[in-house]
Amino acid sequence: MTHKFQVHLHGLIELLSDHLYSEPKVFVRELLQNGVDAIRARTKIDPEHVGEIVFEVIAPKGKMPTLIVTDNGIGLNEEEVHKFLATIGESSKRAARGQGPTDYIGQFGIGILSCFVVSAEIVVISRSAKEGSAALEWRARPDGTYDLKSIDRDLAPGTQVCLTAKPELAELFDAETLIAEATRYGGLLPYPIRVVAGKRSQIVNDRPAPWRQRFSSAKNREKALFEFGREAFRIDFFDAIPIRSKVGDVDGIAYVLPFEANLAARREDRVYLKNMLLSERADNLLPEWAFFVKAVVNANDLRPTASRESFYEDRKLEAARVALGDCLRNYIVDLAEKRPEKMMEFLGLHSLALKALAVQDEEFYKMIIDSLPFETTAGAMTFGEYRRENETVSFAATTDQFRNLARVAAAQQRCIINGGYTYDSDLLRRASDLLGLHVAEVESRDLAEEFEELDVEEHDRLFAFLEAAAAALRPFRCEPSVKKFRPAEIPVLFSSSKETRYFRSLEQSKEIANPLWAGVLDNLGSSRKSAGTGSQLIFNGNNPLIQKLAQVKGEPMLRRVAQMLYVQALMLSQEPLTSKELQLLNDGLLDLIGWGIADGKGAP
Repeated sequence: MTHKFQVHLHGLIELLSDHLYSEPKVFVRELLQNGVDAIRARTKIDPEHVGEIVFEVIAPKGKMPTLIVTDNGIGLNEEEVHKFLATIGESSKRAARGQGPTDYIGQFGIGILSCFVVSAEIVVISRSAKEGSAALEWRARPDGTYDLKSIDRDLAPGTQVCLTAKPELAELFDAETLIAEATRYGGLLPYPIRVVAGKRSQIVNDRPAPWRQRFSSAKNREKALFEFGREAFRIDFFDAIPIRSKVGDVDGIAYVLPFEANLAARREDRVYLKNMLLSERADNLLPEWAFFVKAVVNANDLRPTASRESFYEDRKLEAARVALGDCLRNYIVDLAEKRPEKMMEFLGLHSLALKALAVQDEEFYKMIIDSLPFETTAGAMTFGEYRRENETVSFAATTDQFRNLARVAAAQQRCIINGGYTYDSDLLRRASDLLGLHVAEVESRDLAEEFEELDVEEHDRLFAFLEAAAAALRPFRCEPSVKKFRPAEIPVLFSSSKETRYFRSLEQSKEIANPLWAGVLDNLGSSRKSAGTGSQLIFNGNNPLIQKLAQVKGEPMLRRVAQMLYVQALMLSQEPLTSKELQLLNDGLLDLIGWGIADGKGAP
């Protein structure tokens, strides 16, 4: 026996309120949507028809305010009322299966239910523009029941929706609130939207989108675009970029931020669907790298999600995203070729966005890479400046490695780029394939190979210290050596490899892991020990402290000094200390203080 699903309407309304729609104010958008779609349907049978939507607030003293929303669209007959108002999920605007989007905004047949979020009853009075249709009154309640009757009134074709505010949401029926929300959602709609409250009557969308208007001069057009951006986002922008995609029938303006964009900040583009505001926080229409702009964009042929607050991810959206990205890319190229001074300003603000684009786009990479700034051991410079002075592109893969190497590399007259910032390492590595340059990732061991070796006499003087240091550092899998390097004030350099850092991270993880996970980490470590896990501690033979250690007698003090220099080198290298190393730091300080108090000569 076949049964039908039973829909609990009250529960569905709670679902809409709490999960589908982001705020109760969205009922204004749903009412506008129904009105606009009804007018568009009527213009198909009467192309000369002039549409209008009116929001009228009636606020009797001592009673909850009532909102009456009237459109002079196509209206509904009795069959359509049962089919489209009383059947959840049915919509007069949905295209047939397999067809593309229609001319209408709404396609899901649930918009009218949003009115239950703000009103305990929905009253719809409608008369169809089809010949012989009577005026009807549909009165619906959130328990899923409704009444439908004919009314003996001579009404013009169209529809009225009457709502009485719930006490806790009465402020949403305030005239100022309705003007603000009708402007926000419907400011670009092609039909007049009027808000009436008492003697007050105001059209909220009397200014069309400035990027679709003609102006007497480029200066006037630019002024109008910037004014629109200022009103939309309350920001005085750096520039305004027209953007368009034939796929999805998308047009609009991307405004360049006048300050450095935060890569982690959520996108806040203002996106419209068929000139109705879809979302002020849409984040999937422009490419990810376009975080340096805020856009106002309208799409006529993209598919909205069920909540109509974003676009559905499909091939058409992806193609539109690529086309809009091309508009932004072409703007940057044009800026570089025709307005170099403004390009320099743009670089100062948004080099990160350019790097993000260059990582993805080979042609753009070749065009822009020499202009992009990087941090180096010789100070900030563009990549073009760097490669004019250096045959090899040498870089440290992380900021910590760069900081560990910076002073030593600069003293050896080695210019190394900090590749630790977002996108930098990827850009530098691509210089090999795209530009034919020799690119090398630099580790501290690479620098150490260029240090000056000690002569035999110097080595003999420090032999006892090296022996003590080797014994002291053996538990930490660290091998000591002495070489001479600049600057002389640096006593020691910690030298590690990727393998070493891998094992250090394993050790730190094991300290906080439960026994089961610690066993897994042990197995991971055992499987890679054959690759070599030791680090190096390179003492600087030019440093006065290291030279004095040749004169110190007593192995306990030499061991302890070596351990303390080891911990200092780790800290200067930005290496997190393990619990054993933290204990070493504590014990070493106490020992050195105790010996100093004893006689200052190193006697235990």
